[in-house]
Amino acid sequence: MGNIRLSKLKGFYKKFRRIPSYSEMTKLFKLASKKAVSDIVHRWINEGILEKINNKLAPSSKFFNIPYVGIIKAGYPILSDEQKSYYNLDEFLVDDPNSSMLLRVSGDSMVEAGIFNGDYVIIQKDKHPSIGDIVLAEIDQEWTLKIFKNNRNKKRIYLKAANKNYPDFYPKSELKIHGVVKAVIRKYNTTN
Repeated sequence: MGNIRLSKLKGFYKKFRRIPSYSEMTKLFKLASKKAVSDIVHRWINEGILEKINNKLAPSSKFFNIPYVGIIKAGYPILSDEQKSYYNLDEFLVDDPNSSMLLRVSGDSMVEAGIFNGDYVIIQKDKHPSIGDIVLAEIDQEWTLKIFKNNRNKKRIYLKAANKNYPDFYPKSELKIHGVVKAVIRKYNTTN
């Protein structure tokens, strides 16, 4: 029953972007008293799912956890070995929220690196790139997402597309690196 109530709470939060009041939870959980709701809320606070901020209920990072149930082979089918634990995608994908940003990709210059038009990339700012990193760069005052490279013959740093139809990009005057790609997010749309 606790998981059903938590699912209802998460559904309410998704719709209204806030935690419901105790009165609203009484109706949401079909309970007769606010005392029953209070007991549930205190249990969730103790479990770290909810927290009180300025005497108001708020979701903790654990509130957004989703179950991790194991590994799935993309080859031949195997029996599932379900091991349930929970991950928060923010914590899984973002090392440092204070120095990270999300950008939507436009174009096809990174397809051979698995980054497609419409994908989102998480960029960690203020990171010194290594050769081979995919970077958010400003080359001659134009922004791009490319692979950070070093031409040893010409002794020059340059940017390389992950698409053979694009040339290498050597800066004419200036190359600034603003961050390194830490994750790529792709959302699949399914229609019935």
